[in-house]
Amino acid sequence: MRVRQYVYFALKTETRKATEITARIGLEPDETTVRGSRTAEPPRPVAHAWKIVCREPGLTIDEMIAHVVDRVEPFSQAVGQLAEELNQDQGDDGSCAVLQVVRYLDDEDGEEEDLCSPQQGFEKIAGQHQLLGWHLDRRVLQFLISTRAELDVDEYG
Repeated sequence: MRVRQYVYFALKTETRKATEITARIGLEPDETTVRGSRTAEPPRPVAHAWKIVCREPGLTIDEMIAHVVDRVEPFSQAVGQLAEELNQDQGDDGSCAVLQVVRYLDDEDGEEEDLCSPQQGFEKIAGQHQLLGWHLDRRVLQFLISTRAELDVDEYG
């Protein structure tokens, strides 16, 4: 099986452009989207988005999340305050802040399973892909709380 995956933290809003979010937080995004840039009616994408992204191959989801959190965490108070304002502006039950995990299983462009044994005497069994499995530690959970973010995991096969 081949696995392709990435992680990003985003602030999404229908009312404020990424440049406004950057000015408010003080951190330049890796990627942005502009509401309605593909189609005006209905607007696609539906929201402006400001994103910090990790797409480094060979990293586990835990490591990718750590890279993103390392970059955003120093700004988490500003992010949390802005997310609260955006959530009030949106008026729905969801959050404008999200930590997004995206995985494509059996993807032709993904990373192959490494069947080589990292240690003498340890037999790696096929089907235990090195990129599968992950967890959220206390630091990441606190980060989600402080930034008022939701966790969203999408997996495609």
